[in-house]
Amino acid sequence: MAKHQFDVIVIGTGPAGESAAMNAAKKGKSVAIVDRRADVGGNCTHQGTIPSKALRHAVDALMKFNRTSLFRAISDPKVLDYQTMLNSARGVIRKQVEMRARFYARNHISVFHGDASFVDSNTVLLKEGEHANELLHGENIVIATGSRPYRPPEVDFDHPRMHDSDTILTMTETPKRIVIYGAGVIGCEYASIFSGLGVKVDLVNPGSRLLAFMDDEISDALSYHMRNHGVLIRHNETFKSVKGFEDHIELTLESGKVLKAEAFMWANGRAGNTETLNLSAIGLEANSRGQLEVDKEYRTSVENIFAVGDVIGWPSLASAAYDQGRSASGAILDDFTATFFSDIPTGIYTIPEISSVGKNERELTEARVPYEVGKAYFKDTARAQITGEDTGVLKILFHRETLELLGIHCFGEQAAEILHIGQAIMVQKNGGNTLEYFVSHTFNYPTMAEAYRVAALNGLNRLDD
Repeated sequence: MAKHQFDVIVIGTGPAGESAAMNAAKKGKSVAIVDRRADVGGNCTHQGTIPSKALRHAVDALMKFNRTSLFRAISDPKVLDYQTMLNSARGVIRKQVEMRARFYARNHISVFHGDASFVDSNTVLLKEGEHANELLHGENIVIATGSRPYRPPEVDFDHPRMHDSDTILTMTETPKRIVIYGAGVIGCEYASIFSGLGVKVDLVNPGSRLLAFMDDEISDALSYHMRNHGVLIRHNETFKSVKGFEDHIELTLESGKVLKAEAFMWANGRAGNTETLNLSAIGLEANSRGQLEVDKEYRTSVENIFAVGDVIGWPSLASAAYDQGRSASGAILDDFTATFFSDIPTGIYTIPEISSVGKNERELTEARVPYEVGKAYFKDTARAQITGEDTGVLKILFHRETLELLGIHCFGEQAAEILHIGQAIMVQKNGGNTLEYFVSHTFNYPTMAEAYRVAALNGLNRLDD
């Protein structure tokens, strides 16, 4: 049985694992990285962020084509099937895998393929895969195994018409109607995607509003926009059972409603990928969701073992996972730039996008913070009028007395990009994080960034009223 010695072993090649491995390797450590797949990239590249966002982009492009009057003059509206949209995503996945494989080779990181299982706190046994039965020994180990969709036992996912957010990427037909159970980030994103393809969507929400953690006004805007595009949103409905037939499914809700469709997607919860790690061998125990608890350095209760990314739960974002992985390896290296990230921007790739950083109105009201609001509606900006993407709003929350920026919320085309301008100003020190920045600096015209100036002036005018 072959045994290999390393300074650092990283289990998982998603964003968290990749950044942990790269940071350690660039600081001179010998690094091994392990993945159960034959290709690197983790769930993010193969079943999560990359394919779903590439699919979303393709559908969004189709929607733009069909509503642009210039194109209508030369062509009838186009109707493309789900498989055609997925093909564009597969090309992106291939490019991502090739790029990341080059990164590992360039940085002399040893890549192993197999299922990792702990023997002790310094030793990992690889099962199955290309490197089955090989042992890896490391001074420090980083668990970055990601997560998978939660699968309730009462749903028959072997039925060809029943899917989760992984298997929906293998669906071969374009359904006329789909029922999506769960209206969190994943459920809302796929509701937008299928609606954009002309599929009738029933979005079943166990809660009382979409994306309840977001600013209420932004959540309401998404609800309105989805309904305007034909999505039927059913709030406060809970799952009872679902049955699959040859040509349809039937979802029964606790309220007694029965929904019929050609496809069903379960999008309600995720679980950490820890079940095959043999955690008992090192004295670790995952919670009921398969997640691990860590401290501010992403260290578990075992001194030399760290955990990062989706496997530790919130916020379960690829962007945060990169930072967490770098910080965990920073702690291993005694690099004091390691940071525990808490104020993380949220990007939700519905159509249109939603993005947010900082506090929302509900939180500021509950904390009795004297705040004011500045808004810029996209329909009033020249750039949005030029591009035809005039649905949306930029919303700035700021302190009435100090003008300090407290929260930035955006709904509309390129919201996830636009947000970062406000985020950059929010973290400025020595009084630089105020609304005044946006009125004392010149913005290119016409741009979407100019919305910050418009929103700032709108907010200042409220103080004068």
